[in-house]
Amino acid sequence: MLDFTKFEVITFDCYGTLIDWETGLLAAFRYAARDHLVGIADETILATYAEVEAELEAGAYIPYRELLDRAGSRVIERLGSRPERSNAGFLAASLVQWNPFADSVAALRRLRQRYRLGVISNIDRDLFMSSNVKLGGPFTYIMTAEDFRSYKPAHNNFLAAEKIMKVPRERWLHAAQSLYHDAKPCNELGIASVWIDRRRPQLALGAVKNFAAVPDMEFKSLKAFADAACV
Repeated sequence: MLDFTKFEVITFDCYGTLIDWETGLLAAFRYAARDHLVGIADETILATYAEVEAELEAGAYIPYRELLDRAGSRVIERLGSRPERSNAGFLAASLVQWNPFADSVAALRRLRQRYRLGVISNIDRDLFMSSNVKLGGPFTYIMTAEDFRSYKPAHNNFLAAEKIMKVPRERWLHAAQSLYHDAKPCNELGIASVWIDRRRPQLALGAVKNFAAVPDMEFKSLKAFADAACV
């Protein structure tokens, strides 16, 4: 159990934690490659995306918009088809349509009354802005892969965020859905973390690479987390 009274700042992963990116990803793939993905299960599309994204993020830094372009094409190729040139950029273009989970806005509004909030996201700053508006603009700190020139789970993203926020590590809590991108580096750096387990049983691991990290606490929703953290 965590003593929430000791924390001053809570940071969040965004996509998969606050924004329902799996629904957004699937809608984008189904629309852009609808003639090529017939009969391929949602879980297969998401698992392939998780594999491809992790490979691209582990390489030399490229902007996330470009990473999405490469990932979209590579996923379609691995699923046995050839992406159409006319659909280049379909994932980045779809991001403005990705919506928050039903409990995200209200939970962030509650948490903001007690804590300073930040986001540490593997995205470009301009792409994040539409999501920030949908989430109600609750963040004191907006920190992206574009700022850090690296992608989580790189330690650099968290160490640079610590310098920006100027908060002692023991007063900082990080909340995320991805054990691989977020809980893993938090474990390694001694940052307290909570797992917002958004996984749907029918989608198993979904769009995130599997990793056996150990968060300090687990919650099934952001509402449940806010209930615990705002007592």
